[in-house]
Amino acid sequence: CRGLGGVLLPSATMAPRREIFLLTVKGERARPGLTAALTETMGKHNVTVLDIGQAEIHDMLSLGMLIEAPAEPGLGVLKEIVFMAHHLGLTVNFTPISSPDYERWVAEQTKQRFTVTLLTRQLHAQYLATVTKIIFDNNLNIDSITRLSGRVSLSGKKAQDATSTRSALQFEVSGKPRNVDQMREELFKVSLTQPVDIAVQDDDLFRRNRRLILFDMDSTLIQCEVIDELAKKAGVGKQVAEITEDAMQGKIDFKESFKRRMMLLKGMDESVLEGIANSLPITEGAPRLISNLKRLGYKVGILSGGFTYFAHYLQRKLGIDYVHANELDFKDGKLTGLVKGEIVDGNRKAELLQEIAKKEGLSLKQVIAVGDGANDIPMLKLAGLGVAFHAKPKVKEQAKVGISTLGLDGILYLLGVRDREAFKEIHDESLNEVLLTPQTHSRI
Repeated sequence: CRGLGGVLLPSATMAPRREIFLLTVKGERARPGLTAALTETMGKHNVTVLDIGQAEIHDMLSLGMLIEAPAEPGLGVLKEIVFMAHHLGLTVNFTPISSPDYERWVAEQTKQRFTVTLLTRQLHAQYLATVTKIIFDNNLNIDSITRLSGRVSLSGKKAQDATSTRSALQFEVSGKPRNVDQMREELFKVSLTQPVDIAVQDDDLFRRNRRLILFDMDSTLIQCEVIDELAKKAGVGKQVAEITEDAMQGKIDFKESFKRRMMLLKGMDESVLEGIANSLPITEGAPRLISNLKRLGYKVGILSGGFTYFAHYLQRKLGIDYVHANELDFKDGKLTGLVKGEIVDGNRKAELLQEIAKKEGLSLKQVIAVGDGANDIPMLKLAGLGVAFHAKPKVKEQAKVGISTLGLDGILYLLGVRDREAFKEIHDESLNEVLLTPQTHSRI
């Protein structure tokens, strides 16, 4: 509208001009009510918060806020914040952000996003340098870094068990990589020369909503090959171990190797199996992983080229929902060298994975498969998350993710679970009653 003399005056309905600032606050964490005090001051000046983030390392706080404030004379809100920060012993900085720069930032939220997880026993700076350089070289930006593992005490560190220390970092990265598969291969090569595991996953809804995990048994859930243990008892350990290794390496067909090994065990007394079952070495982290996944509503299964006799033992011990393995054939209390029904090989494992997922009403993207041998490759490639666990090189190359430095509970980190959120132990009897109730889905 126009006033006296035709001078153009601001319209009563014209929105006041506003400016955008990036506010950063740094200082000691021990300042209770800091965020409340800051936002209360902003509220008095009609400030809009466009984004906010906070990080703490060793009692030092770093708070960032993207704000839109009225372009009032002297920008009084900024002066008040500076005065408050000085009073609290904090450092505060303001950076003006132009509207085009802000809109560019908003548009970037549609960029491809990935989660990169770094696992190791002890985090050395060189590991970080190598991984972050590969991320940079693939045109990706690191948006955030989160420590998933707990804090490690340095007191009496040398006396600690090697399995008690672990380090897990989660990188949220975004951008348009030159080639995701090539980046995975580069990171895989790092794991071959350094004691680290690096996983790259699409940062999507499925990564956070897996609901079924299926394990190979021998050398995955347990730290031995049962058929080798049987062979030792039968006095044919060397012959069977050689065939087993060739099968694991993929040098011979699994079914053929299985038949050869079984015939070498012909005549073994059934009583031998019970002693082996009672002494099966459970893999590090398996009970903790399974108990936490059951807590989250997961179904758990064993898909094994081993034997149901031992898989059912683990089912009772760990609370497994599904068991599919080979059923030994006995006559007069002795092994016949044959199995009942179809041999569970790699292709059968993939078929069973699909059948169980369908029965549970799940997408294959919600399935985790874990194994170590060549006959696990079909199910590892089929699952939304295939984990090659302490696997042979050929298997690690085919799987989406490999874990060779930590126990099975390292899989929790791949799901973004922090140590402080997970159960540490499962010795509590009430916990076992709730989470580890044995199921009986041996057949679909």
